Amino acid sequence: MRTADIAKRYLDYFAKHDHLIVPSASLISPNPTTLFTIAGMVPFIPYLLGEQTPPKRRMTSNQKCVRTLDIDEVGKTTRHGTFFQMLGNFSIGDYFKEEAIHYAWELLTTPQSEGGYGFDPEKLWVTTFTDDEEARSIWKNEGFDPEHMQIFGMEDNFWTTGGPGPGGPCSEIYVDRGPEYGRDGGPAADETRFIEIWDLVFENYEVDNVKSKTDLHIVGELAQKNIDTGAGLERLAYLMQGKQNIYETDEVFPVIEAAERLSGRKYGEDEAADVKFRVVADHVRSALMIMSDGVRPSNVGRGYVLRRLLRRTVQAMRVLGVTDPVIPELLPVSKEAMVASYPELNDTFHDVSEAAYGEEDAFRRTLENGIEILDVAVKKAKKTADPVVSGSDAFTLHDTYGFPIELTLEMAADQGVKVDEAKFRELMAEQKSRARADALKKRHNVDLSVYDDFKKTLAKPIDFLGYTDMSARAKVIGIMQEGKGSVPAVTGPANVEVILDRTPFYAEAGGQLADQGEILSDDGAVLEVDDVQKPIKDLIVHQCRLTEGTLVVGAEVNANIDLARRGAIARSHTATHMVHKALREELGPQATQRGSEDAPNRLRFDFQWSKAPAKSVISAVEERVNDKLRDNLAVTTKEMKFDDAIALGAMHLFGEKYGDIVRVVSIGEDGWSRELCGGTHVDHVGKIGMVNILSEASIGSGVRRVDAVVGQGAYDFNAREHALVSQLSDKLNARPDELAERVNALLAKLKESDRRLASMYESQLAASVPALVADTKNSAAPVKVAVKNVGHFGAVDALRKTVLDVRAQLGEDAPVVVALAGVNEDDKPMVAVATNEAARKAGIKAGDLVRGAAKVLGGGGGGKPDFAQGGGVDASKIGEALEALKHEAQKA
Repeated sequence: MRTADIAKRYLDYFAKHDHLIVPSASLISPNPTTLFTIAGMVPFIPYLLGEQTPPKRRMTSNQKCVRTLDIDEVGKTTRHGTFFQMLGNFSIGDYFKEEAIHYAWELLTTPQSEGGYGFDPEKLWVTTFTDDEEARSIWKNEGFDPEHMQIFGMEDNFWTTGGPGPGGPCSEIYVDRGPEYGRDGGPAADETRFIEIWDLVFENYEVDNVKSKTDLHIVGELAQKNIDTGAGLERLAYLMQGKQNIYETDEVFPVIEAAERLSGRKYGEDEAADVKFRVVADHVRSALMIMSDGVRPSNVGRGYVLRRLLRRTVQAMRVLGVTDPVIPELLPVSKEAMVASYPELNDTFHDVSEAAYGEEDAFRRTLENGIEILDVAVKKAKKTADPVVSGSDAFTLHDTYGFPIELTLEMAADQGVKVDEAKFRELMAEQKSRARADALKKRHNVDLSVYDDFKKTLAKPIDFLGYTDMSARAKVIGIMQEGKGSVPAVTGPANVEVILDRTPFYAEAGGQLADQGEILSDDGAVLEVDDVQKPIKDLIVHQCRLTEGTLVVGAEVNANIDLARRGAIARSHTATHMVHKALREELGPQATQRGSEDAPNRLRFDFQWSKAPAKSVISAVEERVNDKLRDNLAVTTKEMKFDDAIALGAMHLFGEKYGDIVRVVSIGEDGWSRELCGGTHVDHVGKIGMVNILSEASIGSGVRRVDAVVGQGAYDFNAREHALVSQLSDKLNARPDELAERVNALLAKLKESDRRLASMYESQLAASVPALVADTKNSAAPVKVAVKNVGHFGAVDALRKTVLDVRAQLGEDAPVVVALAGVNEDDKPMVAVATNEAARKAGIKAGDLVRGAAKVLGGGGGGKPDFAQGGGVDASKIGEALEALKHEAQKA
């Protein structure tokens, strides 16, 4: 039975028993403290905790999950994997232990021909909590063999969230794989032979003071008892498919087979190679699923985890002997294996694959630059009694060549060498401290506990009035000062943070910049509001300059926002929604938002896309937005249930956590654009005036950025453009409509002049070769070094070609180094070096020589042992650089 069919059978069974099938949530965790969805119950936590109302009291799902804490252990055993799927059935205050146990028993033991999984009841074992006699009684009533029932304590069979909230005992179901897998005696004796396949959690207690799994306080019984179960789909699959482990199932093994074809090696013949095969199979699948939910490679957070998965895949294949690109061969295989379970992979694969292939290309360049440096460091380490790559070498690899420390550790270990990771971490910490200190100069560090403590004193939530009111009467309920925390009063001049019981000021959120304005107390205190933030949820803090008077807690004030700034930001925010919609119309639904900034008269919009859109696309987006502005579409807002908003087609951001009730901003009566948004907007788009897109560029792997000016900003931009066109028309003595033709003609003349100049330089360069070759051949030195300052050489290719030509004419009779230096088209000094095979055998590498010479020139460079090039800034030192290079070469 295929894995997809096992999952479908589970969902169909519970749907038949009146459960709502809930689609898998995104792998992007809604919890800001975790990167990914790490368990099947995560999307149901708000229902289990009573924070949200469930769509139905009975639910079931097959949830995608990723855990990467043990990423380095993947492949070393057959039990570790980063991506997995968790089947679950949930009851929120509906059925309890009796039904949960019955459903599990029935589905597991019913023959496959009748819709069950067909497990032999004699092969099943269960564990129960010490005090849960009720569960043991229910299992016995189902016909379960009491001899196959074991009792465990809180460490193994009591569940909590890890903090205050619901908790309760659990009952775990195991399958006996047989005596060939270990000794008898149930799960207590051997969890290799006895494999857990399903965990039934009975949430019937309220707990607090949770210090550990065994040290907690049970407050009492819950008024609403819940069921939360989890069955590992991959484990069910390998047991039901008669395989040995998760790597041999139908959704994973095809990638191993593809890796076998690429490497010419067989899985199962060598344990060290098998580890790499398993790394590849696991990581390719995980990367595919993570990217399909919108993550792209980067150096932070989820993007960094993804980058590690892809790069570990490439490195594992290199160890298996494959140096050609591998992701284009492996990723489509994984997609075909997974698409039966996730048909949406067909829709996202084009963008996913382009981003993944681009990441491999970038990493291959990183490897090319860094492997030589790492090899030198490893050789140096092996010459010592305790072979260890120094922390400084590891740091240089990371900081200069982009080599992640994990890759350095792995590649060094493959060569039997350790890395001084502690020193590396120390150097990284120093670098971060310097960066942090620089950042703190701009903004002081804030202890959020001060705000948490203050919020607990509030009798009611702060009332935000800014959707309708631009000024308001309010009361000061809190004053904060840096280094002092909450204070009862402050006298100006001073920088303070003010908290009001009600406010029209919008706090920065969702990309929209904060309002500015003033707060005037009835007692004469004057405050200029420079910024408004929410340091913690629902606490609006005004960052102010108290310029006059004394402000006291309890003072009555007038809070007035800067109307011009608010209007300009509102125009930008509405324009951002329009740009988003127009981009999706031009590029497709994959062009989803990844960030934004709505500022006075300008906007910035980041979106997911793997390559630069054509200029015609960006022009069409701009034209579409301005067409809609001329239509003066109405902008409306409405609060509604989250599910109703999604059913209407409202756009929402992956990874954002939304409540039961959301605010929907619609543009146009027919909802041309519809997004979940808490920001401020104009009431008709005609008030925006105009939008001009200034630029579109990449800001990271798979993420693009549009910068645009809005309203007055757009008018100012057009005025500057008009003035520039007028100036060019005057200088070129041409009408505006003739400028393009006139400029093209000038460029053509310039290009022809450059071509003739380059040809002259190349002729001069070629003319210098015979004498240089003759002089070098006549040299009696053991290493024949041909060096020359060629002056202006034109194109870099000409210098490279000449260096290789001289090397070829000098032959292989003796070690040869050819080094030519000169000034390029931009008047910058450059040096190119080539070595023959005899020189390389003598330990002379072009890359090393270039780095030394380029350093003299005030720059840098590098390359391969046979050819390298570099440059600098000080052309006056070309002679000195060549002399230093010649001296270094002849030392060999």
